[in-house]
Amino acid sequence: MIKLFIGNLPVNTNEKDFENLFSEFGTVRSSKLVTDIFSGQCKGFGFIEMEGHEARAAIAGLDGKDFNGHSLKVSFESPKTRRRGRGR
Repeated sequence: MIKLFIGNLPVNTNEKDFENLFSEFGTVRSSKLVTDIFSGQCKGFGFIEMEGHEARAAIAGLDGKDFNGHSLKVSFESPKTRRRGRGR
């Protein structure tokens, strides 16, 4: 299973449209559209989990593609790096 990061999503994106976009490349195992807690609108990014070959096909097919006026950024999720606090 590979987790993909999807950036530059329009604020009006919903879960159904988000999953449908990727389902043409294979089975979406899980999805998480990051939304604002108060407005419920998309914050512009999300995550999708797919099998390896399907994930690579989705990256090739969707990275840079126009989606509702926004050029998508699709890549493998990179591990989070720890940030040092101020004054350290």
